[in-house]
Amino acid sequence: MNLEPLLIIELALLGLGTGFLAGLLGIGGGMLMVPFLTIILSNRGVLPDLAVKMAIATSMATIIFTSLSSVRAHHKRGAVRWDIVKRLAPGIVIGSIIGSLGVFALLKGSYLAIFFGLFVSFSATQMFLDKKPKPTRQMPGAAGQFVAGGFIGFLSGLVGAGGGFISVPFMSWCNVAIHSAVATSAALGFPIAAANVLGYVISGQTVQDLPAGSFGYLWLPALGVVAVCSFLTAPLGARAAHGIPVGKLKRVFASILYLLAAYMLYKGLSA
Repeated sequence: MNLEPLLIIELALLGLGTGFLAGLLGIGGGMLMVPFLTIILSNRGVLPDLAVKMAIATSMATIIFTSLSSVRAHHKRGAVRWDIVKRLAPGIVIGSIIGSLGVFALLKGSYLAIFFGLFVSFSATQMFLDKKPKPTRQMPGAAGQFVAGGFIGFLSGLVGAGGGFISVPFMSWCNVAIHSAVATSAALGFPIAAANVLGYVISGQTVQDLPAGSFGYLWLPALGVVAVCSFLTAPLGARAAHGIPVGKLKRVFASILYLLAAYMLYKGLSA
């Protein structure tokens, strides 16, 4: 599979867009990247089941770079809750490895697409309703955050996203300010992505019919182009996030998730 000019343009536009959204919404860009990478791979002859899995894995790998880029911009504004990052990260790593190394390899791509669509729809609805948490509710203790981190890492590994679609609503529900929740989610993207990518590479070593340029489930040509472009625009999104009202930020987040959930449900059900 050669990197013809049209493919480079497609991947570059995808990287620029997802990088901006990663910084703006703390979602790692995966919610946008997985559907579009699935389309790009399918159009180039990759079997639908494998295309979904490779899109999920490659999307997750790019989050390593967008997380580093966007979190730097958020940290400069003092928005990252590093105390939360330290407590969630250990569970995230364990949950990610269980998801990407075990369950991901066993499930069919069509099932993963359906799961992606359903869970993202649920996350979008929670965000759109904007239910106000009890003013006394706070983040759970160390054990509770370890369990929450495991859940976030596990689900992220199954859908190829940086965890913001779970961690942002979860932190908001615990009365963490939305801008801090987005910034902290961006920081959590790195351990989520690093642990999951390790699992995808190992579990994909025995897979047949992988396209040229594959490393396990990762598609390296896409990873290279998207990572470079998304790294450039993630700080722009992070800066924009601090100038947008909280209500608008939540509605933007939810609207994007609904559109992408619909596509992946269609892809899974029609497979």
